[in-house]
Amino acid sequence: MEEIVSKEDLRQFGILLLDNLRTIIQENNLEKKESIKPEWIKSKSVRKLLDISAGSVQNLRATQKVRFKKVLGSYYYNREDLEKLFRDEPQK
Repeated sequence: MEEIVSKEDLRQFGILLLDNLRTIIQENNLEKKESIKPEWIKSKSVRKLLDISAGSVQNLRATQKVRFKKVLGSYYYNREDLEKLFRDEPQK
């Protein structure tokens, strides 16, 4: 049994194909952006990201809640530890 494919069928197929390709490309771009995050973040960026004072950042370091490195006088904090700190915090 033969089926006839109309121009409208082809147009709808093209639209569906383009939508699927767009979705795949957007998901791929999102994955790339997430994988580009730096592993270590400077103190100033941590303060800005978390909206906390320099003293609060120092307290995180002093209480060893996050790993840190000191490089040429600047402190760098581990992104994974910062994210984990907020994931593990109980809800009030």
